[in-house]
Amino acid sequence: MSAIETLTRRLGECPLIAIIRGVTPDEAAAVGEAIHGAGIRIIEVPLNSPDPFASIGNLAKALGDRALVGAGTVLHPGDVDRVRDAGGRLIVSPNTYAPVIAATVAAGLVSMPGYFTPSEAFEALRAGAHGLKLFPAEGASPSVLKAQRAVLPKDMPVLAVGGITPANMRTWLDAGADGFGLGSGLYRPGQPPHQIGAQAQAYVEALMP
Repeated sequence: MSAIETLTRRLGECPLIAIIRGVTPDEAAAVGEAIHGAGIRIIEVPLNSPDPFASIGNLAKALGDRALVGAGTVLHPGDVDRVRDAGGRLIVSPNTYAPVIAATVAAGLVSMPGYFTPSEAFEALRAGAHGLKLFPAEGASPSVLKAQRAVLPKDMPVLAVGGITPANMRTWLDAGADGFGLGSGLYRPGQPPHQIGAQAQAYVEALMP
């Protein structure tokens, strides 16, 4: 399955990415199982977490083909291979640094860089990105995304990331968001898996009509 096919499949199952910044390797598998149990099928471990490659490896081993696991806050092309070698298949960045995108595509992984302006979005697409994340979404608005969607390719997944709550998701979806990245509203370091699962469930339920 190609990278874009993998991304499309997982977003079709549930258009949410769980961002578990600060997770440790010892708790990664249990946290991942709780998130997966709530229905979310994409999980990213930001590289500014403790020992992130070990956490990615533990998540990939625990979830196998049941989820798309990868890294966030990827700033250097050299980290792409480290993520792949750990078992990750997703590279998410806060920016549109073309060398990271190109390295991701060359490695056969899913590339989803962050952008804020149309210029950044089209630079990311030119570099080969498979999807985009509007970041930080709380610095924009649904109306900004709606205007951007008028010029972005219709088949390009765009996720809103930053400041997303179950209460405001519908407004973003109506504006053209294809999904969301979920950070501190879903996971904070030290929370028990059952609490994380309940928070994930609240987001999943908010997607329902």
